[in-house]
Amino acid sequence: KKKTVSFSSMPNDRKINSTAACISLMLEGCELKKVRSNSRMYSRFFVLDADMRSVRWEPSKKDSEKAKIEIKSVKEVRVGKKTPVLRSNGLSDQFPDECAFSIIYGDNYESLDLVASSADVVSAWVMGLRYLVSYGKHSPEAPGTGHPSLRTSWISSVFDLADLEKSGRIPVSRAVQLIKALNPGMKTSTIELKFKELQKASERPGTEVACDLFVEAYCELCTRPEIFFLLVQFSSNKEYLGVKDLLMFLEVEQGMEGVTEEKCLEIVSKYEPSKEGREKGYLAIDGFTRYLLSADCSIFDPQHRKVCQDMAQPLSHYYISSAHSACLLEDNFWGRSDISGYISALGLGCRSIELVLWDGPEGEPVVYTSPSAASCVPFRAVVGLIDQHAFTASAYPLILCLVVRCSASQQRLAAQCLRKTLGEKLYLEPPNPVASYLPSPEELKGRILIKGKKLPPTCEDSEGEVSDEEEGWELARRLGQEDREAPEGGGLRRVRLSRELSELVSLCQAVPFQDFESSRRGQRYWEMCSFSEVEAGRFANECPAELVSYNKRFLSRIYPSPMRIDASNMNPQDFWKCGCQMVAMNYQTPGLMMDLNAGWFRQNGACGYVLRPAIMREEVSYFSANAKDSLPGVPAQLLHLKVISGQNLPKPKGSGAKGEVVEPYVCAEIHGIPADCAEHRTKTALQSGDNPIFDESLEFQINLPELAVLRFVVLDDDYIGDEFIAQYTIPFECLQPGYRHVPLQSLAGEPLPHATLFVHVAITDRRGGGKGHRRGLAGRRGRRVREYTSTKATGIKAIDEVFRTATQPLREATDLRENVQNALVSFKELCGLTPAANMKQCILTVSTWLLHSDSTPSVTLNLAEQYPPMEAQGPIPDLLRKVLTAYETMIQTSRTLIESADTVYGKLIQAQQAGMDFHKELHRIETKEGLRGRKLQKALESFAWNITVLKGQADLLKHAKAEALDNLWQIHNAGQSCGIGRNGSASPEPSRLRTPLEPIPE
Repeated sequence: KKKTVSFSSMPNDRKINSTAACISLMLEGCELKKVRSNSRMYSRFFVLDADMRSVRWEPSKKDSEKAKIEIKSVKEVRVGKKTPVLRSNGLSDQFPDECAFSIIYGDNYESLDLVASSADVVSAWVMGLRYLVSYGKHSPEAPGTGHPSLRTSWISSVFDLADLEKSGRIPVSRAVQLIKALNPGMKTSTIELKFKELQKASERPGTEVACDLFVEAYCELCTRPEIFFLLVQFSSNKEYLGVKDLLMFLEVEQGMEGVTEEKCLEIVSKYEPSKEGREKGYLAIDGFTRYLLSADCSIFDPQHRKVCQDMAQPLSHYYISSAHSACLLEDNFWGRSDISGYISALGLGCRSIELVLWDGPEGEPVVYTSPSAASCVPFRAVVGLIDQHAFTASAYPLILCLVVRCSASQQRLAAQCLRKTLGEKLYLEPPNPVASYLPSPEELKGRILIKGKKLPPTCEDSEGEVSDEEEGWELARRLGQEDREAPEGGGLRRVRLSRELSELVSLCQAVPFQDFESSRRGQRYWEMCSFSEVEAGRFANECPAELVSYNKRFLSRIYPSPMRIDASNMNPQDFWKCGCQMVAMNYQTPGLMMDLNAGWFRQNGACGYVLRPAIMREEVSYFSANAKDSLPGVPAQLLHLKVISGQNLPKPKGSGAKGEVVEPYVCAEIHGIPADCAEHRTKTALQSGDNPIFDESLEFQINLPELAVLRFVVLDDDYIGDEFIAQYTIPFECLQPGYRHVPLQSLAGEPLPHATLFVHVAITDRRGGGKGHRRGLAGRRGRRVREYTSTKATGIKAIDEVFRTATQPLREATDLRENVQNALVSFKELCGLTPAANMKQCILTVSTWLLHSDSTPSVTLNLAEQYPPMEAQGPIPDLLRKVLTAYETMIQTSRTLIESADTVYGKLIQAQQAGMDFHKELHRIETKEGLRGRKLQKALESFAWNITVLKGQADLLKHAKAEALDNLWQIHNAGQSCGIGRNGSASPEPSRLRTPLEPIPE
């Protein structure tokens, strides 16, 4: 009689946390939708036979012997839309990727394409099938019988240690504490409830629990199905990861290089809790979970935890972490000046602090952030504090921005105090008149620079007048404290400046900004301007290219609008995209803007300096901050982000919602240049407790990766008052690929203990991938016309002739790269993988199919050759024939690229250098050609565009060659490790390019 059980979604109390649970669900059977090649879907009831040798479905027009698949004929089980039928146009939007799976079976590699009601059901079927397939011909024992597993033995040994009386039972309270100690984030109430449930179900109530019940409670509470699913995918025996399994996981999935078996044994001994597992080199589910949660597996690339960027560039080439009103702990208007704000900002790596000096009542200057502040801090105390904490978090230079509002006599005291307290740290050497750029952070290590006004060289007195356009007057005016001597007619305000204070200013002399043309002609590299956010915002919108160009040589500081009396923050990205180095933030105000600032400056060892993108530093380069698409010469990237689950999520702090349950969803945001800004959210996880499963894939295109920041925000859909649960902000360049945990933080940026998101990260080039699964591949390729990057005419004949020589090499470079990319995508799709997969995964997938055949491998890789051919041994099925053809195309296009790249690269660089030879003569040629106004502007823009395109395309070609060589290395490596390679010895001839590629000199 047909069973009519159907799981519309997995019942809450049914947690799939073991292979046995998967098989038991398959034995009961459930409804799945069967997809036909004509894209029509039919509901059928699927069930695993009692002897576990085949899967059947009904009703079916076929007789019962044909409406089944034998387990031994299954080659592979794929999750997601990974077959031509599931990728076809008619189906792409009818169901999410995570609800589909396919069974590839039989000698002809046919596919049975299925859609389940939820990702949980898919996980159960896929896990169960993979388990049964891997045991091949010898049938496994029925679930739940036989020898106790590694895990059960370990949990029992933990119980025995806690059983002090050796009575075989321990108090429930002790059992709860034991589980909590093994899983620190778990709530006590959750554990207590589980024991009550199990005691009731087994009819053994009381204040004590026996070992079997403790083991059952631990397994149900502490097994994360999504991690168990991952373990089953890589484990040879579906119970634990051996050293070879772990090595495969780290290389293939986590993108780690140079992993050895010794390294894997280190991981096992560090994270595997059971003694037996450590001795035998096995990592079971608990050790694997611990490893994935550890700092060794963090989403943040450990290389970026220390200073990892070139620190020898001019100071103007870095973003500098800057504070505005750092001593305030509350808002600007009613805040109290408190000295601890400085310690906090310096501790976070802040490298530029603003000090507003006012006349103090005791005859010496004080620091207010505004005259209304309830208390003031003696300037002497602040300088003492700065001397003490200036270099605790970073050794690189600290810039003190002095805004002078006090009398000349108190200025003298301030200058004496700075000299006496800071001593040798104070940088007083005059600027080098022959240099063109500021010194580097490396040269200025351990030094403190003073930013402020300087007396003109003509002034010989002990004090003089200087213009003052700095921030602060607007607030003073609003509070009735404005200078009585404001000039009539609204000219620049004048203030008195003492010579002693003027002499402390060297490399950061504050000057008024007139316009970009005047700066280009007359501003000296040690002079810098401050802009209010309103003025800087206008420049960023109206003339972004000029602002970027200005910031190549000069420092600019952006300060918040005086209208922000609540000390709210501006968006630093609005100014970073134009190259502005010092965006002054109100460190005391948490929220999105401060998250972006804090996340951004984490990427270079949190030293307060971040090197700006090359396209903003090079003397001749074309960059429009408001570009709506990819930039010339910068490879666009695709970020494939899968948000899998959340752990130990707290309730929103200010929430008035009843009960303890949150209904969370995750927003992933990209902040960067306007073309990159985007936001996607997952669905809400309903009634999920503290550990919701999201299982949702999101995708972003990143046109300028060096300036992009990814922010995760977890919000509550069922909130009253406050919806914010947690956040984490990370620069795109710091993301590690693979399965990672995101350490969530509070609104104020403090770590939330044990609260994490579990995600999978993959990054691919935009060309050749990423969106292939949305539409049929053939249709996409037919419609897309190849786009070639070309040079632009400057209107100057001699220069245009030089750039015209690059037309053919530019086309050749694009063809070489894109032919390889297209061949790679075709090969990956035929292997049933996404464009984010690497070459090793492809070869391992093909080898898995072959090893599940009855015959010896029908296809081998000839590793004796530099470009290993994949050879068929005798007749092979149609799908394998297609895979071989796609592999052959990929190898041939890669070979052409590797062998032609250097010649084409040489031609591009030759044209770029010939163009650069004209650069010094550009102004003379412009005058000779009579170019002025708009025509001149256009000519300069086209010239910069051409130089950027040639350098960028040459770089892209160099990287493409390195990737092609790396793919060959992966083919050799995988061929040897999985058994389909023959004649294999060492790695291929082209040495594997693993050192960072040398950039073309700026």
